[in-house]
This record gives sequence, structure tokens and C-alpha cells, in this order.
Amino acid sequence: MQALDGIRVLDLGNYIAGPFCATVLGEFGADVIKVERPGTGDLTRRFGTETECGDTLVWLSEGRNKRSVTLDLQQPQGRELLAELIEGADVVIENFRPGVMERWGFGPDAIKALNPRTVVVRVSAYGQTGPNSDQPGFARIAHAFSGLAYLAGEPDGPPVTPGSTSLADYVTGLYGVVGTLLALRARETTGEGQVVDLTLFEPIFRMLDELAPAYQQFGTVRERMGADTVNVLPHSHYECRDGTWLAIACTNDEMFRRLAGVMGRPELADDDQWGPKARRLAARDEVNAAVGAWVGSVTCDEALAACRTHQVPAGRLNSIADIFEDPQYLHRETIVEVPSRIGPLKVPGTIPALSETPGEIRFLGAELGAHTDDVLGELLHRTTEQIAALRADGVI
Repeated sequence: MQALDGIRVLDLGNYIAGPFCATVLGEFGADVIKVERPGTGDLTRRFGTETECGDTLVWLSEGRNKRSVTLDLQQPQGRELLAELIEGADVVIENFRPGVMERWGFGPDAIKALNPRTVVVRVSAYGQTGPNSDQPGFARIAHAFSGLAYLAGEPDGPPVTPGSTSLADYVTGLYGVVGTLLALRARETTGEGQVVDLTLFEPIFRMLDELAPAYQQFGTVRERMGADTVNVLPHSHYECRDGTWLAIACTNDEMFRRLAGVMGRPELADDDQWGPKARRLAARDEVNAAVGAWVGSVTCDEALAACRTHQVPAGRLNSIADIFEDPQYLHRETIVEVPSRIGPLKVPGTIPALSETPGEIRFLGAELGAHTDDVLGELLHRTTEQIAALRADGVI
């Protein structure tokens, strides 16, 4: 048994945000039907590192557990088939610009008429309403608009992207999962679905801790701080003697007292020194310099061993090469090896870990249209001859 057994999801999206929502639902048992354009499919198939099977590593990983069906929604027959699929769907996920689904005849009202129990998850750059709603956007734009990119970088340098990843897409996808589960729970009471309206920028903005209330109350505009954190210290990255970087996170006075002991300078945690947080924040550069001098005098392994012995939160800044060798990753099966169309492939595993209904990767990203015949026959009861005719007409 899996948590979402019996839930059918139609994934109509492109790229990452909407489809990632469907990916997570599929990991926990939902039957995800990926509806793609004939000939090209989801553009994620060409986004990322290309492989010999014709699809990218991004698609192979994120297309996991999805049954690929091709439908040309520009053709009436294609739209008719989609309407039939919606009639049996619990969730429909799309991430087109606002208005596209309506032009195809599949706005929320039309979907509700086909199946009032369907949850409709809509992902767009700025949401379905508002002055920016018709504008395009990707994760980089969301990082900028949300305020995150403004905070990323060194104080005297330009703003940078927070890692070369599509963070906003993935975070929005996770909020899509939350919205889906909330809507499905509400449906148990009301008997009806509802619309989940997601932007790319709001999930990132929601995670910027006290940024909004600090500005409203005190007019504080947080600026770039490099690796530092605004309200706690030392809470940064420090280079070890062997060139490895170490993260240290002392979030209260007691943790700093422990660190001062590890450094062999317990007096630094005295009340008239840097023991109280306010005194540390007032001497940020000096505190960081002292911690940096100690970290720079030892290897990363030595620093980690000392910090662990004294319960000081610390961790190596891992590259992906480090991650592949890390025993904690291995123990947790955070990376798993799965058969794919290019041979055994190591990809991120499923999270969270559920004790009774764990997630599962049944297969990685399928070839475009690999399940079209199965789905049309199984769910829509089309005969082999009817499917052949649809293919001849370019509908599938």
C-alpha cells in the first residue's frame, strides 16, 4: 500500500514546477498520467544534460513514475480525449500562462462541469490574478521578484543566483503537493474539488523569515551578507587549513560558549566579552575573524571532530563528489540507483520517509508516448483500430 493509491493525476505541465508536484504525488502512489504534445513532449526532455536515449538527465529523474501519453490539444479530437481523462481524474496540474487552459476550453469551470470532484492545481509566474498575471517567468525571475536574489552574494559584490538550481520551481512544486493534499482532504467533507492557485515567487517569499515584519516595524532593508546570517553569530562559512570549507551555526549563547571552549578561548564567552548575542553582533567582523583563525589552523576533519565532541553544530560544505561518498547519504538512501533507458542511474530518492506507506520509484522518465496505447485502451476504452486511426490523424 502507498499513501495515494487510487488517486489519479493528470500532469499537463511543462518544465519543472507543476510537473514536480505531480512527481512527488506519483512517488507516493498516485497514478500520474503525463499528457504531452506529440513530437516534442515536455520541454524538460531537452532541458539539462542530454543522453543517448534522446532525453535529458533532468527528464529521466523528474519524469519518474509517470505514464506518458501524447495528445495534440490543438485538435478537437485531442481535446475530446483530454475531457474524457478529466472525467476520471482526481487532480489536474497545469503551469501554462493564465488564459491558455481557458482558450482550450479547460478552465476551472469547464473542468468542474466535467468532474466536480477534480482538484485543479494552477502554477504560473505571478498567479491567476493581478497586474503581472499575464507575464512569463521562470525560477530565476521568481528569485529576483521574491527578494531572495537581492540577498544572495557578498556585501560589496553583485547579487547572485542562490545556487545554479531552479529552486523556486521545486519549492513551488512542493507547495503544490501541500495544496493538493489540503484540497483532497477538504473534498472528503464537501465532495467537491477546488482550485489551487500558485505563483513561483510567493513560496520563496514565504521562506524569508522576518524580512516583511522587520521592514514594516523598523524600516529595515536587509542587504547582502555573504555567508553570514542576520541575527545570529557566528553563523557562517570558514575555510579550513586543508582548503575545505566548514559551516558553523551557533544560534544561541550556549552554543557559542561551547565553541569558545573548542577554540581554546573560553574567555571569549564571558559576559563582558562576546558571550551575549548583542555583543557578538556588535563585533561581527572580530568574531568571524577569531572563529576563522581557529578553523584555518586545523583540517576539516579535526574541526568536525572537535565540534561534534562539544555539540557545536558544524558541517562540511559538500560538493556532489563528497555527497556520493558520505555515509549519512548512503545510510538514508538519499541517492538510489534505478534502471533507466541509459542503464543504471543514480538519482535522488523519495522523501519524506514514511514508516508504513513509503515512497517508491517504479521507473524513471519514459519515452515520449510510451503509455498512450495503454491509457487510451485501459481508461478510455479505445480499440486498437481506433488508436491507430488517432495516430494516423496526428492526434496522438
